[in-house]
Amino acid sequence: MSQPRRCPYCQNSFVPSVFRPQQVVCGKPECQRRRRTDYHRKKLATDAEYHQVALESQKQWREEHPDYQKQWRRQNPQVVESNRQRQRQRDQKRRLGRLVLDKNNLALDLKHSASEVWLLGPKLCNLDKNNLASAQVLILPSLGHSSEDRGPS
Repeated sequence: MSQPRRCPYCQNSFVPSVFRPQQVVCGKPECQRRRRTDYHRKKLATDAEYHQVALESQKQWREEHPDYQKQWRRQNPQVVESNRQRQRQRDQKRRLGRLVLDKNNLALDLKHSASEVWLLGPKLCNLDKNNLASAQVLILPSLGHSSEDRGPS
């Protein structure tokens, strides 16, 4: 009888099958699924022919099921919206990453605005002499100024 081993995925102890003495992963469906996924990824990365066959197989499936993606999107609007929001965040992050935020002047001149502009955030040190920034704008009503605050008329 084989010695017990520890599954690399769930860390539980298991006894290898008598038919597969070299078994490394336990028989739980989740662990077996992860083993197959890892094998597939490794094989795609190292075997060009396997990679090509996988691409052709995916292409053939998409040709046989042309409306699958549209139907799935119609049936899962909450997932579609969540993906859309996350993509917008990634796009914004990418755009900000490409900007050189030093001495950038491609925005409206905010000096002539009657309102006050407050920039809040962790990367304000990069915005020295800059008036181009992606921001979420919150418009708050004025608390009003007393006649003393306004100065002489």
